[in-house]
Amino acid sequence: MKNYDVIVIGGGPGGYVAAIRCGQLGLATALVDEWLGDDGKPALGGTCLNVGCIPSKALLDSSHHYHNLEHLLPAHGISIKGASMDIAIMQSRKNKVVKTMNRGVAALLKKNKVEAYAGHGRLQAGNRVTIAIHGGGEEVAAAKNVIIASGSLPVDIPVAAVDGQSIVDNAGALAFDQVPKRLGIIGAGVIGLELGSVWSRLGSEVVILEALEEFLAAADQQIAREALKTLRKQGLDIHLGARVTGAKVTNKGVSVKYESTEGAKALEVDRLVVAVGRRANTTDLVDADVDLTMDDAGRIQVDELCRTSIDGVYAIGDVVKGPMLAHKASEEGMAVAELIAGHAAHIDHRTVPWVIYTHPGDCLGGGYRATTERPGHRLPQWQLSLSRPGTGPRCRGNRRLGQNPGRRQQRRDPRCAHFRRPGLGAHRRSRHGHGLSRQQRGSRPHHPRPPDALGSAARGGPGRGRASGAYVGAD
Repeated sequence: MKNYDVIVIGGGPGGYVAAIRCGQLGLATALVDEWLGDDGKPALGGTCLNVGCIPSKALLDSSHHYHNLEHLLPAHGISIKGASMDIAIMQSRKNKVVKTMNRGVAALLKKNKVEAYAGHGRLQAGNRVTIAIHGGGEEVAAAKNVIIASGSLPVDIPVAAVDGQSIVDNAGALAFDQVPKRLGIIGAGVIGLELGSVWSRLGSEVVILEALEEFLAAADQQIAREALKTLRKQGLDIHLGARVTGAKVTNKGVSVKYESTEGAKALEVDRLVVAVGRRANTTDLVDADVDLTMDDAGRIQVDELCRTSIDGVYAIGDVVKGPMLAHKASEEGMAVAELIAGHAAHIDHRTVPWVIYTHPGDCLGGGYRATTERPGHRLPQWQLSLSRPGTGPRCRGNRRLGQNPGRRQQRRDPRCAHFRRPGLGAHRRSRHGHGLSRQQRGSRPHHPRPPDALGSAARGGPGRGRASGAYVGAD
């Protein structure tokens, strides 16, 4: 049996960042990850790199270029006759991006002397981990500290059971080999809106059914209403207060039934995407005799520094409370690694930006509505149209391209800001952190994009170990 200082279960953006940081801090570290790619080979990076943030941004990028070619460039006198989108080439590019980043994570683990196991990890008593190796065999390892970063899984709904063909989840919607003539999506959250934007730009008639009466309920509603108006104008047919009651696969596609304020309705689509959220992945995670406390939602209960009910066992990312965001998991993983190494650790979830990469993009920073709006406590606010003179060349440039440059709104409490603007760096979206030291600024979450380098650079220097290579950026 091998012994380590740290064993990390899960190789997503929480797990691999935690493992790399532990290695940088001189801790003997192992990482166990069960994800396999379409080729049956280990694919480090979890949901984010394989079927989440990275492939979705790759498709959003490709579809945005095609949309500009068809709808924006003609106004500049640029026209290309017979332009078409080759879906196979687009998907091949996406897959290449994903594979490149899989290899990047593996290289960073190796560089920082993290031993990677391809298999399923299960926590036993005494901080031991049983590893069911892919291809057969089992190993047992022990560590002073265990970090659980097992991620999340798509939420299934009985009324629309995923079959992987006609009715799919987010992974299936990222792998379409042709543009559906009519695409139905259940859920108008981040996943539904981004995937809907991709296929709408490529020519699909997209219908989104959202059970809630309020669009983007966690966001500022003035911004949400503007976003809804813009997305509908772009071609997304979004229905609010539409509760799906059934979905049946037919010879022609999928027949969907739903209830709205106008009564029972039916919808016929070629394919249906179920995007109603995600749940913590705790399947076969711990032995029966391990007393790991979980909440009613099946998430592992932790304190403010991600410590569980078991001494020496931590949990981070989607498997614990808080928004299910890759950069939130990474920051928790970084903080836990620092804590284990005996350094000061800091996690401020108010600074976590929440981003939808539609166009214009929507971002919330500095707190969600539930944390900033309370009975009898209404914060004054100001807003600024980014199309007016004096708002900067980038914003005016978007207007010159015929795009909506967006709007910024901020409540007077400087900790809360909400933005709509194409390409705005997520690391700048929260007013939190002004006046912080370099090390404190380094602990602020950065959404997976090139600005990750800012966070990594801020982590360098005395008392922080080697900062390079803790992140693999996107876009």
